[in-house]
Amino acid sequence: MEPLTPWGQPIGPALPDWHDCPLPGAVTLVGRYCLLEPLAEQHASELYAAFREAPDTRSWTWLTHEAPTSPEEYQSRVSDMAHSQDPRYFAVVSQQTRQPVGIFSLMRIDPKNGVIEVGHVHFSPRLQRTPAATEAHWLLMRYVFNTLGYRRYEWKCDSLNQPSRQAALRLGFQFEGIFRQAMIYKGRSRDTAWFSLLDSEWPATDRALQSWLAPQNFDAEGKQRYSLASFRQS
Repeated sequence: MEPLTPWGQPIGPALPDWHDCPLPGAVTLVGRYCLLEPLAEQHASELYAAFREAPDTRSWTWLTHEAPTSPEEYQSRVSDMAHSQDPRYFAVVSQQTRQPVGIFSLMRIDPKNGVIEVGHVHFSPRLQRTPAATEAHWLLMRYVFNTLGYRRYEWKCDSLNQPSRQAALRLGFQFEGIFRQAMIYKGRSRDTAWFSLLDSEWPATDRALQSWLAPQNFDAEGKQRYSLASFRQS
């Protein structure tokens, strides 16, 4: 039951020990399949090559930028991203090849209220649908909740981007609704789907992700034995 004011008005629970969260830093986060390191200019050429392995440019459809037409254009973009503080970009680096295979960021950083968003997610074909892709998200989640102490972790995407919406639900985010006509990008209107994961929900999500990522959950060919959803349900 919610607390009440002297006039009988319901209010949210008190947070007497709350303090502002730290800003995310230029940290390296190490996992079994991948590591996250601050995006740097030297990542650009290998990232460009990794994204070029896709047969078409459909992975750029819901990003704010069109696909680059040259290595030089992408180099310039990465240079700008590498110097950004919000969003704070990370490169996803394969532990097997030591090459960057994707990027994402922490953005809309609100230390006062303990709210932060994961965004600008762009994984190359080398990373998509691999244990490393899931581990990359888990490493960033763990950093946000366990190290920085944020209360709310957000995921937003174009409401028509079904792969992104499915990925959010698979990882344990809760769907909150649609913000209609929230943005204009690439000359078109966007309705935005909102998802969130709260600090109170993180321990169970963390356990499910760790169970799914465990080596014994994969057979000799690297195929999962049990789905992430099954671990969350149990």
